[in-house]
Amino acid sequence: MDETHLSGVQTFMGMPFSRDLSKAKAAVLGIPFDCGLHAVRLGARTGPAALRTGSTLVRPYQPPLYDFNVIDELGAVDCGNVDVVLGDTAESFRRIEEAVWGIVESDTIPVTFGGDGAVTLPQLRALKRKYPDLAVLHFDAHTDTYQDSPAPAPGANRPEYDPSTTFSRAADEGVIDAAASMHVGPRGTISQGGVFDFTRSKGYGLISGEDMAALGIAGTLERIHERMAGRPVYLCWDMDVFDPSCAPGVFTPTWGGLTAREGLDYLHGLRGLDFVAFDVNTLSPLHDVGGMSAFLAATVAAECLFLVADQLRRAK
Repeated sequence: MDETHLSGVQTFMGMPFSRDLSKAKAAVLGIPFDCGLHAVRLGARTGPAALRTGSTLVRPYQPPLYDFNVIDELGAVDCGNVDVVLGDTAESFRRIEEAVWGIVESDTIPVTFGGDGAVTLPQLRALKRKYPDLAVLHFDAHTDTYQDSPAPAPGANRPEYDPSTTFSRAADEGVIDAAASMHVGPRGTISQGGVFDFTRSKGYGLISGEDMAALGIAGTLERIHERMAGRPVYLCWDMDVFDPSCAPGVFTPTWGGLTAREGLDYLHGLRGLDFVAFDVNTLSPLHDVGGMSAFLAATVAAECLFLVADQLRRAK
């Protein structure tokens, strides 16, 4: 693994800090980058550090589902953080892509921590190199498949990348198969009209928050499995899919989201899909309360590791 753009930090769940992936079936990686474009809520760049701190409350066994030490099972390591350049999106994206590719080309499954939702795009570029039929499963209060936002001021340039257009760019670049991908959980008030129609026009499947409530957990999971069975899947879990009552420290909080129990039930219900990468993003520690969002984000990341272990056991 190329170590040029990595730096060491406190480790996730106390796992070894290492860039030696020769025996690792999964590796975690922090991506402390945000575009700095949100009008009132900045701080997602500090997400990886807070998530690792929250992970001190997460244990490696989870009976009855996973009554084994997941870190030992996977030989999991913490690769530290990507050495991003705040304010330079293009260079940061290049470094993110290369750092993630270093994990993927080693036949290790990455579990990453953002950062805002923009950090997903360079990771998809890395995964596309190995998985030409890559599909994305995106849990979020927003589709992040918006049309370009207006320029911020008269004469000002529109940013080439921002968190709201991550999956618009992904579809345009062809780094994923949009027809096999889906967004789950969009809800609440947003900044422009026609977003759901625009999202579907890019080829994505969409299960809104309203649809989730009507279908229930079992019905929603059935639709997910029907669409994504047999495809290499990248799970993108935006923490604002949770309700702010259990995850206040997120980039764009939106009422009416999942409870912690519901979110964990969805994660457990994803067993059986062929996961090749995970990212947990938009934790915004500056807006957290008592570290509860960071603890929940760390739990989600641990669930991703358990999903890796489960699929490897199924493959035996």
